[in-house]
Amino acid sequence: MAGLKAAMRQWPEILTPEAVAPRREELLQKMREVRPVIETGYENVVQVRCLWEGMTSSHMLDHWGHEELPAAMGKWNLDRSELVKLFGAVRDEWIAEDLDSWLAPNNIYPGVADLVRTALEQQELYIVTTKQAHYTELLLHNMAGVPVPMERIFSQTVSGRPKSEVLHALEARHPDAARKLFVEDKLSTLEKVALLPDCQSWELYLVDWGYNTPAERLRAATNPRIQVISVAEFQAVLTAVCKQ
Repeated sequence: MAGLKAAMRQWPEILTPEAVAPRREELLQKMREVRPVIETGYENVVQVRCLWEGMTSSHMLDHWGHEELPAAMGKWNLDRSELVKLFGAVRDEWIAEDLDSWLAPNNIYPGVADLVRTALEQQELYIVTTKQAHYTELLLHNMAGVPVPMERIFSQTVSGRPKSEVLHALEARHPDAARKLFVEDKLSTLEKVALLPDCQSWELYLVDWGYNTPAERLRAATNPRIQVISVAEFQAVLTAVCKQ
């Protein structure tokens, strides 16, 4: 929703309220379909314009990050930092006007919040996310009831810092950790981490309830460094860690 609002502000002469109204539900549905390929929130804005121009969901799923996103950024002379600011401003205004309606479209996966809360209480837990830290904290606190301190939330949105660098820093911070788990719903991120020599001590898990596709889960299952897990299996892993 915020992506559509931001896109309408970015291109007011094209995405007018009158033009968008009859295609609103279509666009929102397609945005949900292509969500698995988004690395950072600002990309939602670009995706809306591409979908508006006729790009199919299937094509976007197969060609977004390394092809269509940079092509669109160049074609429309877009600046990453400016889009980050725009996307953030739209969300800030929405939150200030009506926090409940901003929270409403977001869903906490059943059973996950309790597990994360337990991990936070018993282990050294950190959130490494592409979402801006402020919004992550709002979702965790207001929807999930998980009070993760801001200093334990690492956001890539502004810094652009790869998650692998954050993992490396956390490993240095906790050199005596018996086990280090990286739980992610983005397969491409896990595949990058799996190849890095300085991240070989991390256990890598792809959750089967997140923003990934059946094809990606099948691909992950063939990678010896990555384990695909369900909520029940996630619980079993955390239970084993908490007993150590």
